[in-house]
Amino acid sequence: MTIVVQKFGGTSVESYEKMQQVCNIIKNYKEKGLDLVVVVSAMGRKGAPYATDTLINLCKGINENSSKRELDLIMSCGEIISGTILTNMLKGNGIDAVFLTGSQAGIYTDGKFSDSRILDIKPERIYKELDSGKVVIVAGFQGTTESGEITTLGRGGSDTSAVAIGKALECETVEIYTDVNGIMTADPRVEPEAKVLDYINYEEVFQMADKGAKVIHPRAVEIAKSGSITLNIKNTLNPSHPGTKISGMSPKFEVNKEMKSLQSMTAVAVAHKSGITQIKVKSKEDIFTDIMNEIEANEISLDMINFFVEEKTFVIDYERLNILKNILNNHGLDYTVKENCAKVTLIGSKMTGIPGVMAKIVRALSKSKINLLQTSDSNMTISCLVEEKDMKIAVHAIHDEFKLN
Repeated sequence: MTIVVQKFGGTSVESYEKMQQVCNIIKNYKEKGLDLVVVVSAMGRKGAPYATDTLINLCKGINENSSKRELDLIMSCGEIISGTILTNMLKGNGIDAVFLTGSQAGIYTDGKFSDSRILDIKPERIYKELDSGKVVIVAGFQGTTESGEITTLGRGGSDTSAVAIGKALECETVEIYTDVNGIMTADPRVEPEAKVLDYINYEEVFQMADKGAKVIHPRAVEIAKSGSITLNIKNTLNPSHPGTKISGMSPKFEVNKEMKSLQSMTAVAVAHKSGITQIKVKSKEDIFTDIMNEIEANEISLDMINFFVEEKTFVIDYERLNILKNILNNHGLDYTVKENCAKVTLIGSKMTGIPGVMAKIVRALSKSKINLLQTSDSNMTISCLVEEKDMKIAVHAIHDEFKLN
């Protein structure tokens, strides 16, 4: 039995016409004698009648403080709607299929409402339906606790569902279908010269997702790496395109470990994230230790952290700003806030310790007259904080400077 797991995102199932394209892809694979498990997202994106955000607003429109348990229940309906419609469409096309909720598919979670982790998958029901010759359609983004509570996996959770199922079924490949031909060197809506990458490794795509690129959920990448699963990002409307393969280091991107020069550094992509706020706090170390405990308790994530004896500088998502300000005000601290910022990140291999990389970035931004507010780096990334109004220009400048087009 050769099993292939496919995941179709919201734009792939947003209409009957798009679902018919999905049926055609499934039919083509079935004709090759493959067994299919198909994971689906809710229909469409924000504003669509059955999209996740629409379902959430049905509750929050009545009570802004709706409980996470009930929100998870209504959010789980989105994938159930798309899954049952696709299943019936497949049957109408002469393809035997069955739909399973996350619970029915044996997906068990840790019980944290709205952001659960998958603890285990018991695929007996999936195997049973495959053995009977059916295509198994599974609701993504959801699972159940041992006590029967339905929970959801957070944004991008259908990617996680698909890859976790692929690992449980010991698949070599999981296909992720979306509305573009693959992972690109930058967001094409921001950088028109962006191109599709043929290959990218786990670490690089994880960094892209973590730094704001909407490619695939980081948790899905972690699971794929742990199971040595190759991910193939493909276009539902252009399924013949080879897409982007995600696996271990491909020969194309191997770096000579003996070299430490710009020539040995492989820049892969530029990611960006808007809605960032920069905070500068005047504080001694002993006081700020207590504040960090409160920040953690309020689930505020700090990024681009530069801590000095007299000043702490970091960035947060704008939506958490008011909570942070309350904490700082309660401690009577002197701080400044710079809103409307964006983070632009160059992602590549072996960047730490290579002279000239940061210089190229600074030159590119300077030529474009962009004010660089702050930087941070890791082994595979260099992030630049800029004003949000300069974000698109910054992406283009760095993309062009490193010849990613």
